Amino acid sequence: MKKALIPLGLFLVLLVFLAIGLTRDPRVVPSPLIGKDAPMFVAPVLHTPEKQFAAQDMRGKVWLLNVWASWCPACLDEHPVLVAFAKNKNIPLVGLNYKDQPANGIKWLARHGDPYDFSVIDREGRIGIDFGVYGVPETFLIDKEGKIRHKQIGPVTEEALIKTILPLARELQK
Repeated sequence: MKKALIPLGLFLVLLVFLAIGLTRDPRVVPSPLIGKDAPMFVAPVLHTPEKQFAAQDMRGKVWLLNVWASWCPACLDEHPVLVAFAKNKNIPLVGLNYKDQPANGIKWLARHGDPYDFSVIDREGRIGIDFGVYGVPETFLIDKEGKIRHKQIGPVTEEALIKTILPLARELQK
């Protein structure tokens, strides 16, 4: 009789895990990089590819790295929020043009506005892979020591900017 209860118990445990999983937001995926050093990289600047940008250049600054592409519909959704954000120049905003043709990225920014202090080219997506990017857009808040403090998966919304990203950035700037 007791042996017959074991499969029932396992089934109930499995059912509880399934129920918990179904209540979670699938867009919220915790990054294992939060609190860890941001990957170091060197990449050509989109508008002046003869110049190189190194992530190390941002040491001592709190900054945002926004991963975007001209082929990304969700990037177009977040773009007006980033353009408005850039007018205030709260913190540096660096773009990572991900798996895109540089000419397409330049045309896209010319058409929709360029909120970035500058963008860098990640044509093969290697930098994105190092950051754990699995879709665009994604945005990373990086502190003065070069540690990732927040990861925004999906478009940056005005609400995310006001309620999460900017308060954390202000705290990190102290």
